[in-house]
Amino acid sequence: MIVTSRNGQPDHLQTEAEISLKRLLPRLEAFWSEEDVASGLAREFTQRLVAQWPRLFRLLFTLYHKRYDFFYHLEEIMFTAARGWKQRSPELREQDDHRSNDPTWFQSEHMVGGALYVDLFSENLSKLRECIPYFKDLGLTYVHLMPLFAVRPGDNDGGYAISNYRSVDPRLGTIDDLRQLADEFREAGVCLCLDFVFNHTSDDHYWAQHAQAGDIEYQQYYYCFPDRTVPDQYERTLREIFPTVRRGNFTWHDGMQRWVWTTFNSFQWDLNYGNPAVFRAMLEEMLFIANTGVDILRLDAVAFIWKQMGTNCENRPEAHLLIQAFNCLAGIAAPGLVFKSEAIVHPDEVVKYIGVEECQISYNPTLMALLWESLATRSTRLLKKSLSHRHRLPHGTSWVNYLRCHDDIGWTFDDEDAAQLGINGYDHRQFLNNFYTGQFPGSFARGVPFQHNPTTGDMRISGTLASLAGLEQAIEFHDPKLIEMSVRRMCLLYGITLSIGGIPLLYLGEEWGMLNDYDFVQDPAKAGDTRWIHRPKMKWEYLQNFHQEVEDQNGSIRGKIFRSIQRLISLRKNLPSLAGQQMELIPVDNPHVLGFVRHFEGNRILILANFTEEEQHVPANNVRTGGLGRFFQDLISEQEIATHEDLVMQPYGLLWLERI
Repeated sequence: MIVTSRNGQPDHLQTEAEISLKRLLPRLEAFWSEEDVASGLAREFTQRLVAQWPRLFRLLFTLYHKRYDFFYHLEEIMFTAARGWKQRSPELREQDDHRSNDPTWFQSEHMVGGALYVDLFSENLSKLRECIPYFKDLGLTYVHLMPLFAVRPGDNDGGYAISNYRSVDPRLGTIDDLRQLADEFREAGVCLCLDFVFNHTSDDHYWAQHAQAGDIEYQQYYYCFPDRTVPDQYERTLREIFPTVRRGNFTWHDGMQRWVWTTFNSFQWDLNYGNPAVFRAMLEEMLFIANTGVDILRLDAVAFIWKQMGTNCENRPEAHLLIQAFNCLAGIAAPGLVFKSEAIVHPDEVVKYIGVEECQISYNPTLMALLWESLATRSTRLLKKSLSHRHRLPHGTSWVNYLRCHDDIGWTFDDEDAAQLGINGYDHRQFLNNFYTGQFPGSFARGVPFQHNPTTGDMRISGTLASLAGLEQAIEFHDPKLIEMSVRRMCLLYGITLSIGGIPLLYLGEEWGMLNDYDFVQDPAKAGDTRWIHRPKMKWEYLQNFHQEVEDQNGSIRGKIFRSIQRLISLRKNLPSLAGQQMELIPVDNPHVLGFVRHFEGNRILILANFTEEEQHVPANNVRTGGLGRFFQDLISEQEIATHEDLVMQPYGLLWLERI
C-alpha cells in the first residue's frame, strides 16, 4: 500500500515504517514466546508499539538512516523496550493505566515538590524512608533525589559523574533500598523524581573502562581523537562551561593516547549519540531506572547531547529528536513516566524542549532569575515583560517553578526584553552579580561568586535562599526588623512560585531558612566549587524538634519560616484555581507590584505581590477588574477586602484574593 502525504505525494517514509514493522512483529512474537511473557502483557505492549511506530520510525530514521546497520539497531531498540516492559512491576503497570487515562495528573494543585541530596538530608535511603511523615506534614507530593547512583571517587560534580546507572552509591544504600523507598513513596502519595544523566558518563564507567583498554566498539561510544586536528576545529565555535576550572572542551588521555570530548569536567566523558548503539544502551539504562519506581526523570544537560561541527553544539535540532525518541519509547515501555527538562539556556531555547512528545515538564530558570532581579531592583518591569509572553506553554505541559536548587543562579533573561525597557543586559547582569554578592551599597544578600571569568565579566551566584534574601545579614546585625524583612521576602517568593502556574519546588532546608555553609572548603573534593555553599547538611535536630519549633508561638525564626511555607502549601492544595498552567497578568498601576490571575474550570484567584520594603498602593479599580468582583477575601490573612478605596499592601506583602 502506498501512503500519500499532505501534498498528495507518496510518503515513502511511512511506507518504509510499515514494511519494517511487518518484518519485526513476527520476531517480537517469538521474543514473547521465548521469554514466557503472558499474552495480555505482550498484547498491551504490541498495541502501543504499533500505535507509536510511525512516529518512532521517523525519529530514528531521521537520526540514523545513513548507518549501514540501521535496521539492526532498530530491531535492538524494539527488543530493549520489550524487555523493559516485561521487567516492569504489576504495581507500576497499574499506575501506568491510571496515568494513561489522566495524562495531566502532574498539573494538579496538589503537586508540590521538594529536592534534596540523600546524604546531606538523611545520610542514607533507609533513614530517608523515616522522613516520609515529615514530607507529608510539610505538604510535599513529589520528592526529587539528587544523583544517588555510583560515582567516581573524589570529585564527581555533585553526583553527576556516574560510574554505574544500576548501582546506588554504597554510602547511600542499595538498589533494593531505592525500590523500597519508591514503593513507600507510592503508598504515601509521593512521586519520586531522579536524574537521568545521559549526556556523559564518568571516566570509570564500564563503557569508558573498555574504551581505555583499547576496545574500538566502546571508543565509539565517546568522542575520541588521535590528535588535535578535529578537536581544534570544534573548539572554534564552542564555549567553555567552567573556564576557571580548565580551558577547552577536550581532555588528553595518556592510556588511550587520544583526546576525549569532556564538556563539563575532565572526568565526564560526553557520549556520542551519532552512534545508535549509544542510544540503545542509554535506553536500557533509562528503563532500568524507571522500573525502580521512578515517576519523573529529570533529563540532565539536554542542550549538549548532539554535536555538529561548525556550531556551538548546543540546542541542536537532533537533540530534540533524541529526547522525543526517548519519550516515545517511554510511552511504549513505561507509559506512566514523565520527563523533566533541565535546560539552563536562553529563554527562547528553554521552551523548545517542552511538549507532550518531548519533556512534559521543565524547570523555569527565567522566572527564578527574574524573581531575584525584582527583589534587587524593587521593580517588576522586567519580570512582567518576560511573563507577558514567556509563561504560556503547550497544552498538557507544565513549568517547575523554583527559587533555589543545587546549582548556581545565572541571569537568564532575554536581552531584547531588557532593551525594550531601556535596560542594558550586560550592565544589568553586572549589577545583579554585585548585589547578590553583597558588594552593591544597601544590598541585603550574602551570595558568593561562581565561575567568575574576569576576561568576559561572566559570573553566576551561589547561595541559599535565606542568605540571598537577607537572613544571614540580619542575624549578623542582630536586627529584628531586618530579620522580619528577610522572612517576608522568602514568603513573598514562595507565595508566587506556589501560585503562578506549574509545579512549585523547594530545595529542602529552605523551609527552615538554612544559611550558607562556609565549611564546604574543608573538603578537598568540594573546595573548588562554591555551589557547595548552598548545599548544607540538614541538621537532624531540626527534624527531631520541628514540632516544637513549629508550635513555638513566640516565634523562633525557623519555626516561623516553616509555618508560613507549610500554610501556603496547604492553601494551594485546596484551591482548584491553581491547577493547570493558565496565568494572566493584570494591569497594576504600580511598578513595584506584580499582579496576576489564575483560573481553572470556573475557579478564579487574584495574586498581588509587593517587591519592596515600603508600603505600596494598588488602585481599587485594578483589583476590581482583575478579580472581577467588589469584595474579596485574602486567603492568607483571612481578611475581607473591599474595592471602594485603594488597596494598601504591606512591605513585601502577598495577597491571594478570592471573590466573595
